[in-house]
Amino acid sequence: MKLEQVNLEETECFSSIFIDYIQQKEALKPFYDTFPTVPNFQSLIEKRQLPMSHRTTLVSLLAEQYGPLPHSEAVEFNIHSLTNQKTFTVTTGHQLNIFTGPLYFIYKIVTVINACKQLKAAYPDYHFVPVYWMATEDHDLAEINHFNLFGKKYEWDTPQTGPVGKMKPHSLNELIDSLPEAVPLFEKAYLDHDRLADAVRFYVNELFGDQGLIVVDADHKNLKHLFAPVIKKELFENTSNELVNATSQRLDAAGYKNQAFSREINFFYMENGLRERIVREGEQFKVLNTDKVFSESEMIELIEKHPEHFSPNVIMRPLYQEVILPNLAYVGGPAEIAYWLQLKDFFDHHEVFFPALMPRVFGLIVNKANEKKVQKLKLSGKQLFQSAHKLKEMYLQKHGENGYELNDERKVMNMVFNRIKSKAEEIDGSLTGFIGAEGAKTFKTLENIAKRLKKAEEQNNETAMSQIDNIKEKLFPGNGLQERHDNFLNFYLNNPGFIPELLEKFDAFSYRFHILHDV
Repeated sequence: MKLEQVNLEETECFSSIFIDYIQQKEALKPFYDTFPTVPNFQSLIEKRQLPMSHRTTLVSLLAEQYGPLPHSEAVEFNIHSLTNQKTFTVTTGHQLNIFTGPLYFIYKIVTVINACKQLKAAYPDYHFVPVYWMATEDHDLAEINHFNLFGKKYEWDTPQTGPVGKMKPHSLNELIDSLPEAVPLFEKAYLDHDRLADAVRFYVNELFGDQGLIVVDADHKNLKHLFAPVIKKELFENTSNELVNATSQRLDAAGYKNQAFSREINFFYMENGLRERIVREGEQFKVLNTDKVFSESEMIELIEKHPEHFSPNVIMRPLYQEVILPNLAYVGGPAEIAYWLQLKDFFDHHEVFFPALMPRVFGLIVNKANEKKVQKLKLSGKQLFQSAHKLKEMYLQKHGENGYELNDERKVMNMVFNRIKSKAEEIDGSLTGFIGAEGAKTFKTLENIAKRLKKAEEQNNETAMSQIDNIKEKLFPGNGLQERHDNFLNFYLNNPGFIPELLEKFDAFSYRFHILHDV
């Protein structure tokens, strides 16, 4: 595949806060510490410290989670390397979308893997481990229960509730049977494992284990115990809400919309298929939509003895991640970068290292069939992001034979009516209004003629117009980005070398849109 890159701002697909972050605008610099360039990682390495007790707890947990899973020497080495103070992680996180969900999940993981390779080349005295943080505690089934393959939406219908990582995936067998082709990878993942978290770890390890990718499920008592001091402070002091809201107001004043919203308590209570918000009412803590009520002393005892019952929300999860991982950078999409920018003061308050916020790779795959059409129409990568309407107009202006816009005729007509107006002013000034109205009618007639001519030109170039519509439909399904709609199986089933090609072509530190042309 041939790689073409386009500046993100030229695609007109991203928010102003994200583009301004990429361009390192001064207005956003107070909201983060270090922009992720390879040279800037020197200072990150020097500043990043993680207690050895946290490292050993993490390694012990990973050894337990990977125990029954066949895994590569690269994975084994990376797990045990985490006890070394010279080992650091680059992390991305994502929900447990069935069959990997949209393409950008794959792009996130490719980004952290390639970032670690580039950092190792630049800093050979240190070791860098790519990490995928599974959002096993998330309970929004509707966000993960579907994917799009070959133009069809497949959906998992299950009555299960609570944290998705604990859900049983076996009922996915009906969906597997309905696929147009057999996919043994996912059959084994979903039918041979009792929890969705274990199934996802299995197939991610199958796809990326040879690259040393580590999959972390942080839903564990021992890891939550490391986070217990923060849990206690959050429930009894509510400092995060005040700090995050203050930062959010500053971002808002600078003209940026907030992506995430803090609450007085940013934890859920989690137990036996239940994940509900914790609220405080007077001297009691209540779990919404349940009859669970705790006194202050009971809550302190629960935190100390059973921290696994406390599940961080979108505000608290990033802090939890940085408490248990020797992380240098977090790789995320535009929305993730935006809400991380709301958290720096919150991190500083807890004296937790704030990682570099690293945009993931953005990608567009142009297969052979579409590439032929793109070449025939002579469209550049930047032009692919324009609307079908603009592309058609551009094509007709360049290839139309008769100049349907009538620009020259408009100029001539304008000169004629200006002369008539001049004569009228000499004879009878009251006629100028009448002449102006007649001129407006004439220009309206010209506009209607131009529309008819344009339609005729479109008919004369019907094949090209149809190809433009087809290209836009295939590359931007539903007028959205391909990477947010299509599943990787759209490409992987026909090309088993798809992921190695991504690993070869995607540059983790090039914050531009990567277009891969199958030539």
